[in-house]
Parts: sequence; structure tokens; C-alpha cells
Amino acid sequence: MSAHHNSDDLLHYYEGDQSKLYSGILAHHSDEAGSKKQVRRIMMITLWLTIITTAEVLVGLYAHYNGNISKVALAFYFLGLTVFKAAMIVRVFMHLGDEKKNFVMAVIIPLSLFIWFIIAFISDGAFWLRMNNTQAHTKTEQVQKW
Repeated sequence: MSAHHNSDDLLHYYEGDQSKLYSGILAHHSDEAGSKKQVRRIMMITLWLTIITTAEVLVGLYAHYNGNISKVALAFYFLGLTVFKAAMIVRVFMHLGDEKKNFVMAVIIPLSLFIWFIIAFISDGAFWLRMNNTQAHTKTEQVQKW
């Protein structure tokens, strides 16, 4: 703890208004170059997110009005750009890009397993729905033959 701060002075920051604690009132060293670099980085990511979103909207409008783009290709296009934008947001705005590799993996691996579970449950549900519809249709034909 710094010599020019008294522990009683610091205690009221933790008990009351937290904004003074985070606003730099306790920062002993100002890092203007680092702050400007971080603001520039955030603005660049925001610009890239805007460009990617605009591209998604334009491709979506083109596909809607012309319709000569395959729906599967369109789905993969949107899915890929959405995952890319999500990764950029998590990396910069949620500060995961600055974290240790093990922590990032502790977040990425469960997330990928969760996505895999969703895909597995949807495909399994579609399989059983198709099986139930096929069997019901077959039983109806057998009853009519008798």
C-alpha cells in the first residue's frame, strides 16, 4: 500500500461508491499510451464488426431478392461469420484475448462440447421424428390393405 494513503481512507471506497475505485482515483501511475492503444484496438474491432455485419445484411438481402444462392452455403456463410464475430467480441470486449492459454481453453472446451450436445440432440430428435412418421405411415398402409 502506498505511503500517502491511509487504510481508513481506502476503506470508504470499498464500502460506498465503487465508481471512484475504478475511475483511477487509486491509480498511482497513469498509462496514457496504453489507454490510447486499447481505445484504438476497441474502435478497430468495432469497425470490423460493423463491416462484417453490413456484409451479412447485404448477402442476406441479395439472397432474399435473387434466391440463386444455395441455402446450405448461405447457412454456413452466416454461421461462420457469426462465430468469427463472437470470437472477436469474446477476445477483445470480454478480455479473453489477454488471458492465459489454460483459462481460454477452460472456456472454449466446455463451449464446444455444449455446441456439440445441441447438434447431437437436434439430429437425434430429427431421426426419431422421421422414424415415428415413417412407422405411422407404414402402419396406415398395412391397415388399408387388410
